Amino acid sequence: MKRPQLIGLAIAATAGVLAFVMVRGMVNKPAVQKTVEVQVKSGDVLVARTDIGLGQITNDSLFRWQSWPVETITPGYITRTDRPDATTQLSGSIARAPIMAGEPITEQKLVKAGQGGVLAAILPAGMRAISTRIKEETAVGNLILPNDRVDVILIRRMRTRNGQEDYVSDLLFGNVRVLAIGQQIENKEGKKTADGAASTATLELTARQAELLALANSMGDISLSLRSIADLDVSQGPTAGVDPKANRDSTAVHVLRYGAASRAYGVN
Repeated sequence: MKRPQLIGLAIAATAGVLAFVMVRGMVNKPAVQKTVEVQVKSGDVLVARTDIGLGQITNDSLFRWQSWPVETITPGYITRTDRPDATTQLSGSIARAPIMAGEPITEQKLVKAGQGGVLAAILPAGMRAISTRIKEETAVGNLILPNDRVDVILIRRMRTRNGQEDYVSDLLFGNVRVLAIGQQIENKEGKKTADGAASTATLELTARQAELLALANSMGDISLSLRSIADLDVSQGPTAGVDPKANRDSTAVHVLRYGAASRAYGVN
């Protein structure tokens, strides 16, 4: 092959290699990443700085302002725009329910001092707190804790038609919330049992049910049956027990069992 031909082939080969390298570089060129900043309109919302326990008296060090997307701020939240002095105004309030760190503060979660005690603060509207005597054998071995749900059972002696006495039991109320065991209204961290020395359990009942429980305490012994977590229905209050249509002038108290009339007890 003549020298001019060799030179031409070399030039063509070199050009081909250069073209291949250039094309490969263009194909494998990394994509350019663009960062787009989106401005989200936000406002300051009052939240809990640390965990606040049930019945705890608050101070301004337990609150802080946190930036919050405006579209997620509900009417119940406390904002710096509406209440810039909220941390000072809410100092001394009592927590009606446990509040987790970072959780928004609302008026419904706190009650101002002077508007009732701790127990009155955690009672829902229309409900009453009433205590009943307990002992180890009538309170599940003192393993019932505040905020557990129980069934209330009345056990008493009844005179039969032939003049003899017999023991009978009836379910007075079901799904009753335990507000306190003794003076303990909240489970302390690391504490798995209630106060073993406590002699009373405070229950959450309606006004009429509280009246009936007071009557039942004078008629016999009250036992508390602990309900399983699987059966809990916190949206439902205590079920009805004693028939409210019973003749108040009569010495008999008619008890409902699962919604059906049961025995009539004479008060001797």
